[in-house]
Amino acid sequence: MKGKMLIVSAPSGSGKSTIVQWLMQEHPELKLYFSISCTSRAPRGTERNGVEYFFLTPEEFKDKIAKNEFLEYEEVYENRFYGTLKQQVERQREAGQNVVFDVDVKGGVNIKKFYGDEALSLFIQPPSVEELRKRLIGRATDTPEAIEQRLAKAEYELTFAPQFDHVIVNDDLEIAKQEALKTIKSFLDD
Repeated sequence: MKGKMLIVSAPSGSGKSTIVQWLMQEHPELKLYFSISCTSRAPRGTERNGVEYFFLTPEEFKDKIAKNEFLEYEEVYENRFYGTLKQQVERQREAGQNVVFDVDVKGGVNIKKFYGDEALSLFIQPPSVEELRKRLIGRATDTPEAIEQRLAKAEYELTFAPQFDHVIVNDDLEIAKQEALKTIKSFLDD
């Protein structure tokens, strides 16, 4: 049986990746497997090519765009691309894996349009932009300028929430995790 798709999107710092990692580690019965996206940014921390992302140069990324190899992609900032390869997703679905997309909001909307009811789209929303600022500063992975860029982008991204199947407000991480689990189980059991 072909796998289903789970799209999880959120402004940076909303807890999206934390929730997705928890679901994958603590709930193997869901048979969730990451769709490994491509990016043209440099690896952060301990990230490895082919694990968290496929790291491409901007030129390699543009070549794949020209060849229509992406299910979705976006130039988030100048020459900083993120995208999902069609071939990667289909290979995983054919293997019966439920494919998880941890993507930006535009990518999430595009994947949902492409797959329709075969995909469940979740939007993880921070309780406020001020709380988001605290989380981004606390992560200590970005410069102050990058944090301000992310916050400006987050305000725009929050306007996409109504285009998702389900919105989870992450003001309490444990409650948000349980809500995500319940929603995903219901979708996969259909």
